[in-house]
Amino acid sequence: MLSLETAALKSARDTYLGYVSTARLDRSEPIENDEHAQAEIASDLAEGLDDKLHDYADKIEKLETIDFGPKSTVVEGAVVKLSGRYFVVAVSTSQFNCHGQELMGISTMAPIFQAIEGARAGETVQFNGRNITVESVE
Repeated sequence: MLSLETAALKSARDTYLGYVSTARLDRSEPIENDEHAQAEIASDLAEGLDDKLHDYADKIEKLETIDFGPKSTVVEGAVVKLSGRYFVVAVSTSQFNCHGQELMGISTMAPIFQAIEGARAGETVQFNGRNITVESVE
């Protein structure tokens, strides 16, 4: 998860820096209207990416502090199996592979976590009007 988020941060940072460099105008030369418009657009895009950079940095910081040791209940740092799929309770991520197993990160702020928090393997919980069985907790 950490390498996934670190790669996402690097990619977002590279994109951000590209937009920032495009947003700078050379004030020593006359500036055409279209150059000014393009610089404004690049500046707006860079500003939008700034929030993403902070989000990725926050996720990385959180991942570095979570205890991913064995768990008996669904808490932060647990690996949980629901409906045949594995989830890591930490930060939201896209799907990734770890030791040949496909996983997906979910945040402790996610509605599904609110439903399964504290559950043990074999317990059934309600989520969106459906019964969901917690198949395993690691």
